[in-house]
Amino acid sequence: MGPLHGVRVLDLTSVLMGPMATRVLGDLGADVVVIETGEGDINRAMGPGPHPELSGVALNLMRNKRSISLDLKTKAGREAFLRLVADADVMVTNLRPGPLRRLRLGYAEISAARPDIVFCRAHGYAADSDQAEDPAYDDIIQSASAVGELFERSGGQPMLMPTLVADKTSGLTIAYAVLAALFHRERTGEGQEIEIPMIEVMRSFVLAEHGAGGIAEPPQSPPGYPRILTPERRPQQTADGWINVLPYRTEDFQILFRAGGRDDLIDDPRFATRAERIANSDSLYRDIASVLVGNTTVHWLELCRREGIPATRAATLTDLVDELPLAEHPHAGRYRQIPSAVNYSRTPTGVGRHAPLVGEHGREVLAEVGFTDDELTTLEADGVLGTRSED
Repeated sequence: MGPLHGVRVLDLTSVLMGPMATRVLGDLGADVVVIETGEGDINRAMGPGPHPELSGVALNLMRNKRSISLDLKTKAGREAFLRLVADADVMVTNLRPGPLRRLRLGYAEISAARPDIVFCRAHGYAADSDQAEDPAYDDIIQSASAVGELFERSGGQPMLMPTLVADKTSGLTIAYAVLAALFHRERTGEGQEIEIPMIEVMRSFVLAEHGAGGIAEPPQSPPGYPRILTPERRPQQTADGWINVLPYRTEDFQILFRAGGRDDLIDDPRFATRAERIANSDSLYRDIASVLVGNTTVHWLELCRREGIPATRAATLTDLVDELPLAEHPHAGRYRQIPSAVNYSRTPTGVGRHAPLVGEHGREVLAEVGFTDDELTTLEADGVLGTRSED
């Protein structure tokens, strides 16, 4: 059933940031109703998939949701949406302030329909900033939050992380912000508006460790955490593969150097204290790498497990996918299901609904807020309510 059983969420989001947030809420048991255009959300086409409306991304990102295709630019579509709002606990949107104003679906209009609603809007920049209406995608926010310079300072060219880190970090921020607002409402009966600018999320994310010596005023050093910025911080090669070993204590280094035949380094002052280990990250990473290449992955993993040294085999994306459990989708067939990341002893989470087709639950959802069959048929005939695609 999940800890959010009984909470209804209206999902007016697209691509990855918002859909990831509402997937988390759905995994926790919320009844998530996603509002889509007739062609469906972009994530439905993000890469190949077993069904025209279900990419590999969408199969997991859209799960635990019901889909309704509704034209919000029409009077009838907007009125239908507001009837849904009146029955909802949460609304999440990543529309910028301008589009929300044009649709007349800002917090003033939404809270008029449901005064205690939790209304969360997430977009690139704060609504009161000069950039409020600027389009912002993961690439843009990564660059604006100095991710490119992290690569440059670690010895390479300015680059972006090869994952949608800004979208996903912001999505998780949406989820915890909504949960906190629901907790406040539970105690006080008050709804509220939440604003989540992606740029602020990522600045906070990057500076958590990389603010470093630049945080004090006056600064004690340039920003940047040296151990993380060294180009030597990467998976290490063994005699037959790749591994990642992270000696953290003085004794970890001593064990590894002794096992690798480098007794000359056992009493090296570079790792005698925590401060010295951080200051000498570059050379220590290089020395550890030179030792690890002399034996097999299995040898080092067994040694590290026995001695309590953090270590892992370096996984591939294929490894991660192959470890996922199989599930059966009614329209797409067998697929790999990404499990919920949280386990509850009293309110277990899970997948109660497979990813829907575009508009699959339109009639069902609107019927729950009082629409008659005749009204629904009229909405479909007028193109306001999308008719579910054929399989």
